[in-house]
Amino acid sequence: MTRQPKLELHHHLEGAAPPAFIRGLAKEKHLDISGIFDAAGNYQYKDFADFLRVYEAATQTLKTPEDYHRLTLAVLEESAKSGVIYCETFLSPDFCGGRDVGAWQDYVAAIRDAAQMAEAQMGITLRGIVTAIRHFGPDKARQTAICAAETAGDFIVGFGLAGDERAGQPADFAWGFDCAHEAGLHLTAHAGEWGGPESVRAVLRDLRVERIGHGVRAIEDLALVDELAESGTVLEVCPGSNIALGLYPNLRAHPIAQLYARGVKLTVSTDDPPFFHTTMTREYENLHEAFDWDEGVFDGFAQTALDAAFCDVDTKAELRKKLETSHA
Repeated sequence: MTRQPKLELHHHLEGAAPPAFIRGLAKEKHLDISGIFDAAGNYQYKDFADFLRVYEAATQTLKTPEDYHRLTLAVLEESAKSGVIYCETFLSPDFCGGRDVGAWQDYVAAIRDAAQMAEAQMGITLRGIVTAIRHFGPDKARQTAICAAETAGDFIVGFGLAGDERAGQPADFAWGFDCAHEAGLHLTAHAGEWGGPESVRAVLRDLRVERIGHGVRAIEDLALVDELAESGTVLEVCPGSNIALGLYPNLRAHPIAQLYARGVKLTVSTDDPPFFHTTMTREYENLHEAFDWDEGVFDGFAQTALDAAFCDVDTKAELRKKLETSHA
């Protein structure tokens, strides 16, 4: 499973920070964030709201573009170990320069430079999706969208919405999505995780997204599932995340197999891997064990991810060659 080439579309850069990396930065900066770790040094939280608190506390160690340069290299090194050849990561100007366009541009430059180094050294390609943080509100999301529009191009390729799904309504963020779309960015949004099927319908209707982050609670409305299958809307499914946060008790209870059986286009991702004690290899292994899925199923997920990726056609062509070479 490790050597099988993988493409990951749902991944938060700060959420993928190894705990040891964050502890090291905190020590360098004389910050006391010891309360977010357990005795073994892993991130600890009680529920989804507490997860958001711990996540945001961890980001307090990331103060400069250089910090993000180091973070990007550390994260991509871990991803490459699982055979990931392409990753789209969520980036937020809220954490990178306080939504100031000039500061944000400096952060993007640092992250992009690290990504280019990782591609040359590790063979992994990174692209960025700018995300507004839902529970920070629509006004800040507008500023985030302007940052996204100003850096849209061959590295910043998408715009999305993350954070607490229970805060506000998707329509509240329509201005930001329209702004990003006009700048040529592809669109995705978290939905159907803590909100039910209606949240999936809302982001499709009000934000006109191409992909949906999570989306698994669509299974509660089979008519919606059929609509997703017919339209070819891709779900960025993160099984380990859903289980770790208590959305489902175990993988056998997770709807990924039902969605797959009904013809919905799926990809598999880790979301915030160290928070959920997972890797892309572990996700594949757990799915194989739970549903007896063979290599062909996972090849299909990789192909779906390639087709749904927000990168340009030349990058897709190079990735396609890598997938084909792995089967030669």
